[in-house]
Amino acid sequence: MAEVVHMIDSEVFLAFSTYATIVILKMMLMSIMTSYYRLTKQVFANIEDTTLAKTTEDRKKLVRSDPDVERVRRCHQNDLENIVPFVVIGLLYSLTGPDLSSALLHFRVFVGSRFIHTVTYVMALPQPSRALSFGVGLCATVSMAYRVLTTSLFL
Repeated sequence: MAEVVHMIDSEVFLAFSTYATIVILKMMLMSIMTSYYRLTKQVFANIEDTTLAKTTEDRKKLVRSDPDVERVRRCHQNDLENIVPFVVIGLLYSLTGPDLSSALLHFRVFVGSRFIHTVTYVMALPQPSRALSFGVGLCATVSMAYRVLTTSLFL
């Protein structure tokens, strides 16, 4: 038990906590961004979200799809698919006792890749910019997972 407490007090865990919090907040801001796009474009997913419209016919017209709203929504979905695994694997990685410099490299590369991914996705920049930023973040997570697996296999 004392070893776990010591690991939680380590610089690696503190760094992980910081970077995980940054990407989680970024992911949460994507839902606000989606709401902003929905409100400004008057595009809603559900009929009950259209209560400001006067008639039922007007309400039905507001339940539709918009390419910009869908782009932001898909970007948020991609964050959910990548940030949650990073948080779980990053926590396990932090508990393996990696060097601080190696851990910081993994955490910073992942966080940077997610911010670049969001910019390239929302601004519709040409490929392969989005694919590269996705791949870099994925590689950082897979590298941490490899460390977790190889450390635990030899215990």
